[in-house]
Amino acid sequence: MERLLIPHPTPLTCEPITTGKELADCWVGGCRFAELQTRCLSRMVPTPLSVYVRSDAWVPCEYLSELAADGIHCAYVNEAGETLAWTGGTADGPAADSVSLPAPAACFKITVPWDLLAVNEYVVGRLENDEINGEICDGARIEGRLHLGAGSRLLPGVFIEGNVWIGDQCKIGPNCYIRGNTAIGDGCHIGQAVEVKNSLVMPGASFGHLSYCGDSIIGENTNFGAGTITANFRHDGANNRSIVEAELLDTGRRKLGAMIGDNVHTGINTSIYPGRKIWPGLSTRPGDVVQRDLKP
Repeated sequence: MERLLIPHPTPLTCEPITTGKELADCWVGGCRFAELQTRCLSRMVPTPLSVYVRSDAWVPCEYLSELAADGIHCAYVNEAGETLAWTGGTADGPAADSVSLPAPAACFKITVPWDLLAVNEYVVGRLENDEINGEICDGARIEGRLHLGAGSRLLPGVFIEGNVWIGDQCKIGPNCYIRGNTAIGDGCHIGQAVEVKNSLVMPGASFGHLSYCGDSIIGENTNFGAGTITANFRHDGANNRSIVEAELLDTGRRKLGAMIGDNVHTGINTSIYPGRKIWPGLSTRPGDVVQRDLKP
């Protein structure tokens, strides 16, 4: 039976990550988002029912299998009343006799930037086996599950703690610390005295030296000048907030760093407040403090 992604033209607010490209093309958890969704559909337990998933929804394969397990028409519906995935019916929507089920917490529509961070945490956090296709030099230490792509090198002094996904042709180190459920795309450079924690670093990004990237989303081909710091924790310990379409939202996250689009360049010693966003193609000057979102 069919297993399809259903396009939904509803506007996305996951600015600036989707500024200039579609959500389907955003890199997360080791591949493009559309490919990740297709993999989830392909890994389902076989079912006689057709299965449909919104192209802007994240529904892991185990929840899709649960949805189809009883062989009846069912649909996951979120708190806003939007159908995220369904079995039976047509590509236009669930069958009239479909049973509506509350969407599990791990299933949600992608609407804000930190939703992609949640997807990345889910995927990388569930790595079960090491896959080493690159080189791990003497003096590097791994504590957790690691995917290391072809042509990538972990140089001496690298310490990896937790599950980490590293793509092809990356240079990691020397003397850097990568932890949490972090994914680093193809062709990235994470260099001397850099710490990356629980972040999504898209292909071609470079943090040459002396930087901190925590709980952040970093767009493709973005470069951190030396000493760039993404703050991720409020002094009062409250949830971080972020402005989306002129509305200040509670992100639900006590730890949230920067959300940065593609082709951004930061000047040396740039400091970025928690929950702030920088639009694609922009730059900061040496010593800048990013207190508000940077837009064109």
